[in-house]
Amino acid sequence: MKKTLTAFILTAALILGACGTAASGENTNGEEPKVDKPAAVEAEPEEEEDYMEKVKDLIVELPPEDIYEAREGVEYPKFEKYTYYSSTAERDTNVNVLLPLDYDESKEYPVLYILHGYWDNEDWMARDTVHIPTMLTNLIADGEAEEMIVVCPYIFCSKELAWCTGMDNQNTLAYDNFINDLMTDLKPYLEENFSVSTDREKTAITGFSMGGRESLFIGVSHPELFGYIAACCPAPGLVESTGWPFNLKDDNLKFEDEKPLLLMISYSESDGVVGGNPKTYDGLLTDHDEPHLVHVMKSTGHDNTSVSPHLYNLFRMIFKK
Repeated sequence: MKKTLTAFILTAALILGACGTAASGENTNGEEPKVDKPAAVEAEPEEEEDYMEKVKDLIVELPPEDIYEAREGVEYPKFEKYTYYSSTAERDTNVNVLLPLDYDESKEYPVLYILHGYWDNEDWMARDTVHIPTMLTNLIADGEAEEMIVVCPYIFCSKELAWCTGMDNQNTLAYDNFINDLMTDLKPYLEENFSVSTDREKTAITGFSMGGRESLFIGVSHPELFGYIAACCPAPGLVESTGWPFNLKDDNLKFEDEKPLLLMISYSESDGVVGGNPKTYDGLLTDHDEPHLVHVMKSTGHDNTSVSPHLYNLFRMIFKK
């Protein structure tokens, strides 16, 4: 009787052990166990904050005057002039380049193109009165701007004329032709000779007067290349409603696919040269529901007094994504 009871207990223990093993999910046949897992819950992607909304409060009408002043014990970089061959204009062409103080070829730097106005050349933006090296270096030191390469090209691009000879259609279209020089000649030259990023989130373009017209033209035409687009006191004629000769219809002043991270227009209410054209561009962008920022100056002129405040704001707003 004792032996029979002992055998019964051992048998029961083996059965219970087998049931426990199966319940724990162990495979008793050498196969991968099948375990019911709860369905994965997909996290909803966080909506990214609009870049322009994020930086709009950085705009000030005029910067503090001391941002233009050299600081004691601080070294400031200088623009250097280079020459590349423009197949678009079929001639050698100058460009001024400002490199960061500690330029390192192993790094990829953001790049900002700054375009000059009518009658001028690549040296206009590099002048001391525009304050680019001093202002940018001070902002970087204060943690308000990113390191970047600044490019000031010669934007008059004609096979027939080496420089501007008058304010007429032929000369105006030579400025518009810079879009081809930039894409075909200048941009490849810079990418081959300097450590510039090709990422649209690291590429910006702006300009003054005629250069402002061209920066808008280039930005609208190539939003896949330029993530930040700005214009200071932009000249008329980019679109039909702003004069002749124009390259775009009013309906073309919009971005079909990739929207710029930043689109900004600066202008002066005392500027008697370009008239109300900056407001016209502003109005057309508003009509097309294109998000953009506007920077208004009350007492500056159609000169460096408007350009420097525009650049002060722009330096502090770009390449922060």
